[in-house]
Amino acid sequence: MALKLYAGYPGNKNANKARIAAEYSGVKISMVDNFEMGVTNKTPEFLKMNPIGKIPVLETPEGAVFESNAIARYVAKLKADNPLFGSTTIEYGQIEQWIDFSSLEIDAPLLSYFKARMGWTPYFPAVEEATLADLKRGLGALNTHLASNTYVVGDSITLADIVVACNLYLGFARLLPKTFTSEFPHVERYFWTLVNQPNFKKILGDVKQTDSFPPIESAKKPGQQKEKAKSKEAPKKEVKKEEPAKPAAAEAEEEAPKPKAKNPLDLLPPSKMILDDWKRLYSNTKSNFREVAIKGFWDMYDPEGYSLWFCDYKYNDENTVSFVTLNKVGGFLQRMDLARKYAFGKMLIIGGQPPFKVKGLWLFRGQEIPQFIIDECYDMELYEWKKVDITDEAQKERASQMIEDFEPFEGEPLLDAKCFK
Repeated sequence: MALKLYAGYPGNKNANKARIAAEYSGVKISMVDNFEMGVTNKTPEFLKMNPIGKIPVLETPEGAVFESNAIARYVAKLKADNPLFGSTTIEYGQIEQWIDFSSLEIDAPLLSYFKARMGWTPYFPAVEEATLADLKRGLGALNTHLASNTYVVGDSITLADIVVACNLYLGFARLLPKTFTSEFPHVERYFWTLVNQPNFKKILGDVKQTDSFPPIESAKKPGQQKEKAKSKEAPKKEVKKEEPAKPAAAEAEEEAPKPKAKNPLDLLPPSKMILDDWKRLYSNTKSNFREVAIKGFWDMYDPEGYSLWFCDYKYNDENTVSFVTLNKVGGFLQRMDLARKYAFGKMLIIGGQPPFKVKGLWLFRGQEIPQFIIDECYDMELYEWKKVDITDEAQKERASQMIEDFEPFEGEPLLDAKCFK
């Protein structure tokens, strides 16, 4: 049985990782035709290969492989002593390093930006600004490395270059014009060098950089699509009877958007705690933090209008790389932006060496964790949540230490502390 790749659609940059690796490795892969997203990937046969129904998936004689980086690794491994994995153990480690870096520091913010611009996720200017800042940080680090390196590892193309280039492809081809990427000249040189290699070009074709940022689809007015469709209709020849003109007031009433439903938290009884006052106090206290900010917090705190929660990451044993752990927490805080009006949070990354522990303290409006946050922010289920009992002095002191970034925290140094406010 030949290798069969379920890519879903032409030009899938994640599927292209394996296809380019196959070109360098002399491996033949056949593409599955007649794949219909939302249909084929929901069949029992497909779900046996990937239980969550995502693409790409590689079907092999020994079984299926999913996740694009894993598929690319599998394909490259089919060639003995493949130079795509480097020539030494340290090179292999660095190849894996740059694959992870590219996925987390470049691909993740690109996808976040792309989905919001396409209207697939809610668009918030502040979130986009933070996402682009994350992307620039990743591209800046890569640019610095490439200032003195032709490829990310060694003197020839490796699997890391294939993955990095495919992740950059979405940015260059659809999202980021020259005005953006020119800030990273070494990344530009690197990308165009790779995509013009014969094995890349065979899969990607001629790559052209986009001329502009994509429009914000979610910002279109609801009536725009209907008006566009109407304009395409051919005018009818028959003469219709003129209808009486509608009064302007009636037209305005028909076109007025429906009032936005209020957040249930806005319907709670007023609280004596003004969240913005606390956030200002926190931000403006530069010295004597315990005496000023911590004391001020407990003076302001309204246990009837707000609740405090400890959170502990469930999978701390996975936190073996510092920048990956920091990025994971940063992504969580970005996705919590929808709660900014109703929450304040502190996240601590703890430990002098891996695995690092992630613990947090959150202040939420109301007596429970708001349901809309649980529904919209998938990170919530990755943490164990425990309501703080402020009558317990030990719990109250623990909360104070988390707000204060007290170190050592529970006997360990802090790698970093992040605030959501």
